[in-house]
Amino acid sequence: MSPMAQPSAGRAWRVWLVELFALANLAFLSVDIYLAHSVNSFAHGAEWIPIPFGLVAVLLVPALVAPHQRGWPRMLGYVVAWASIALGIAGLLFHLHGAFFEHQTIKSLVYAAPFIAPLSYVGVGMLLLVNRMEGGAATWGAWILLLAAGGFFGNFVLSLLDHAQNGFFAEVEWIGVAAGAFGFAFLLVAVQRPNDHGVLAWCGVLMTLEALVGVLGAGFHLLANMHGAAESWYDRLIFGAPVFAPLLFCNLAILAAIGLWDLAASASVESQDVAEPPATAPVPVP
Repeated sequence: MSPMAQPSAGRAWRVWLVELFALANLAFLSVDIYLAHSVNSFAHGAEWIPIPFGLVAVLLVPALVAPHQRGWPRMLGYVVAWASIALGIAGLLFHLHGAFFEHQTIKSLVYAAPFIAPLSYVGVGMLLLVNRMEGGAATWGAWILLLAAGGFFGNFVLSLLDHAQNGFFAEVEWIGVAAGAFGFAFLLVAVQRPNDHGVLAWCGVLMTLEALVGVLGAGFHLLANMHGAAESWYDRLIFGAPVFAPLLFCNLAILAAIGLWDLAASASVESQDVAEPPATAPVPVP
């Protein structure tokens, strides 16, 4: 990544939206992780670390004004970004430290803590770095799509492992697996062909469907919990199907839409430049 140049007026709005996206995700991750770690009543003290980290999102508010400007708000964003990446990697190792590292089997991987889930922090940290290092570059939109594609790959793995725990009891559980795979593949094509309006349009259609999958998945999880064996709604929320997990499809679809918006805007500008014939010098008459 290169040092950040000043983004155009249109790009500055999109950079600001991604900054807001990162702030919202840091805040919501604390809620989601609190519910997830409540399953074992925070058996290990380290499981509390991500909860207050969500408060770090408040530190990003000054950077939301203009994340491309130099000074302490931008440096604060760097600190939050690298801390988020470090937390995600530490969470990955912590989740794998138990059953999988001890037995190293597919079964231990499926039934262990979701090892890929903490990488959400890595993704948020990378977004903050991209905003500060590539916000004024032509490749900014492609970077956003690449990170969104990585998120869809993570969703593919999570859907596969989580639904494998009950042997894909309902056939609709395969929808999340397919949605993660399609989102990952389509966005990679868009990264490779950023000026292809057809590819960008089809990716936009797919992101709409991905958001629909997220809403339907949350609905299916909620219905499953309503018929659960637990007596209280709190126990059904904690020990039942994770209601918020499918909404990650909606979350990633929003991020990808910002990247697609940027690539489409850049492609339109390039098309106009190509359409205008270059000025030629007059041919001298002999």
